[in-house]
Amino acid sequence: MDKQKQVNRPIGIFDSGIGGVTVLKEILKELPHEKYIYYSDSKNIPYGDKSGKQIQNICSKIVEYFLERNCKAIVIACNTASANAVEFLRKKYAKVPIIAIEPAYKMVYDNSYNEETLIMATKGTIESERFNLLLQKYNNHKTYIKECVGLADKIEEGNEKEIIRLLTEEIGEYKGKVKNVVLGCTHYPLIQDKIEKIIGKVQFFNGAKGVATHLKEVLKNNNMQSTEKNQNIEFIDSSKNEQKKNRFFYFLECGNI
Repeated sequence: MDKQKQVNRPIGIFDSGIGGVTVLKEILKELPHEKYIYYSDSKNIPYGDKSGKQIQNICSKIVEYFLERNCKAIVIACNTASANAVEFLRKKYAKVPIIAIEPAYKMVYDNSYNEETLIMATKGTIESERFNLLLQKYNNHKTYIKECVGLADKIEEGNEKEIIRLLTEEIGEYKGKVKNVVLGCTHYPLIQDKIEKIIGKVQFFNGAKGVATHLKEVLKNNNMQSTEKNQNIEFIDSSKNEQKKNRFFYFLECGNI
């Protein structure tokens, strides 16, 4: 394959559903001229209630698909998948750069260390070794961790009534109690305004911008940035749900439920 064809290959991005659109939005700011294949694995959602081994097997199949599509880099836009499978995937597929999101707890350490902090995440993320190592390394000892059971599913469905009910039940107790909120699932930024209505004015942190910056650095350092200026975004849903596609592109344009 000649160099020009190599650099103009697509970038693969995947999530358990459409939540990774929040990551893609940040990537597009940094890399507006690339081709993207976004894989929404709604057939296997939620990842959060699956074992680490199950998640690794699921993610391996997605990576294999991206490699078949000749992707030059892969982005894991799902905190649960990153927490449970990134090291496994990087060892198994060492020839392709794999960039992974993680809860932006280090950003709290760097920017707002002394403030009370709430981390919202899935069970799969919270129970992972990767997350707990991150927590130990940057712990400000003023941090609450909340496993938001079912929240990503309700966001995926767009069920506003259930989203508000779940938020009230799960995080209502933190109203006026925290100043920082780490959004440890890529679905959660889609309801950032609703979270703030429940717990009051807070500073939000998520890992999307860091992923975008890292991806750009990797492509630049490996001379893999596209030389063409014809951005293209292809959406694929594993359950072949046309509504997912419509909502994905809506969020790409608008950003919130």
